[in-house]
Amino acid sequence: MQVLRITQPGGPEVLTFDERPAPSPGPQELLVRVRATALNRADLLQIRGAYPAPPGVPADVPGLEYAGEVLAVGPLARRFKPGDRVMGLVGGGAFAEQLVVHEREALSLPENLDFPQAAALPEAFLTAFDALVLQGGLSLGESVLIHAVASGVGSAAAQICRALGARAFGTGRHAHKLSRASEWGVERTVLCEGSPPRFADAVREATGGRGVDLVLDLVGGEYLPESLRSLAPRGRVMLVGLVAGRKVEIDLGEILSRRLHLTGTVLRSRPLEEKISLAQAAERHLLPLFRSGALVPVIDDVLPMREAREGLARMARNETVGKLVLRWE
Repeated sequence: MQVLRITQPGGPEVLTFDERPAPSPGPQELLVRVRATALNRADLLQIRGAYPAPPGVPADVPGLEYAGEVLAVGPLARRFKPGDRVMGLVGGGAFAEQLVVHEREALSLPENLDFPQAAALPEAFLTAFDALVLQGGLSLGESVLIHAVASGVGSAAAQICRALGARAFGTGRHAHKLSRASEWGVERTVLCEGSPPRFADAVREATGGRGVDLVLDLVGGEYLPESLRSLAPRGRVMLVGLVAGRKVEIDLGEILSRRLHLTGTVLRSRPLEEKISLAQAAERHLLPLFRSGALVPVIDDVLPMREAREGLARMARNETVGKLVLRWE
């Protein structure tokens, strides 16, 4: 099988195609023919040598999500059979024509989605659903501020808010991207042009001075102090990304006096049991919304796998709205 592998730390140019033996499924695993995958900023970090793959995952083959069909199943696997269409998250290795996954981590493709659409779903929507609902406790009628709302996770989060009856507000650094946000149910957007960004006053104005109940922070860094200022009393921040930096100075007195909650979360390094639990929750609560059309993957472009380097370069330049998908021909 072909894989797209990292030859040395660097930019997208260090990726090259290689031939490797196809893997074999373990007792409860599936062997999947990957029809499509999608790009994530974690792939860029891994290529640069700044985000190593977890144990048991190919160290030199990026890729965190896939959509394809089952080729073979292990002797104890019962959920799927050869020919079934599946999708899901992996710790890495999705830039390959075949991969193996535990059967309980795999999700059935909704009948109304093709492989490229399905490949744009797992990382964005499972990350957003886990942070907003399973950990953030989002409920009907609450308000949410979503940073980088035009990203894959951001656009997914906005749609989940709309489906759950929550008000969504968003930030971003590009006006032309924010102009799309109303398509996903975002009530108001704030353009963050300066450094440090300023958005708390606009958010408070939009919420009648109260602030939002929950902030989905996909950026980190200097956004965090303003995120805390944007919160209503007893509000929550779910910190998911650190593209704006790992260190910042915050006023702890504000957290104490207004009883705020700050929670950090990642998916890639979680143990298998937690990943299975997330997949099962998504199967129950998210997949019906895709089948009904209430949730739709936001795709910027679908590229052949041979153009993966160009796609990664576009993502690094922040030129995309939603997901860039790669398909094997």
